[in-house]
Amino acid sequence: MDNLKIRKILILFHLLVAGFMAPAFILVAVTGGLHMVGGGEKQQIKPITLTESSNLDFSSETIEEDVRVLLKSNGVDHDFEYLKNRGTSAQTRPTSRPYISFKKSNSKLSADLVTPNFQKAMMEIHKGHGPKILRSYHKLVALLLFIVVFGGILVGLMSKIYRKKTIVSLFSGSLIYVLLIIYG
Repeated sequence: MDNLKIRKILILFHLLVAGFMAPAFILVAVTGGLHMVGGGEKQQIKPITLTESSNLDFSSETIEEDVRVLLKSNGVDHDFEYLKNRGTSAQTRPTSRPYISFKKSNSKLSADLVTPNFQKAMMEIHKGHGPKILRSYHKLVALLLFIVVFGGILVGLMSKIYRKKTIVSLFSGSLIYVLLIIYG
């Protein structure tokens, strides 16, 4: 297979994969940009009344099941996929939809129902706190991004017309990024 055919295949692959990833990158660009300019991430917090005897051992190996039992015994109807345990606090996940936050201080357990607005929910997805299936999709997108970037550089280096421009832009971008990390 000659250089031109390989380049054409790489370009087609690059375009198809970039189109597949576009929704994820649009979400990341919009939510990240709005977050940086102080866009309206808000959440409504409502305390949940727990019985005096309510308790959780955050170091328990059965903490997830313990949370489900605690919620049911307190009459709280809440379904969650998994639990983010921080030792003295925990949150049901995903946090891109209403979730419950638990805190323990002075041996007293408290719980809040947290409802994010749309902007906050999208930011939670951006941070990887969404449903497990979406997290798997984002892992695939991350892998594909590496392939697309590497493939784009390869296509640029394979073309005599674009080789110098590719090298200059790759070097310039890398230098700027390293300088921003060091001096930023």
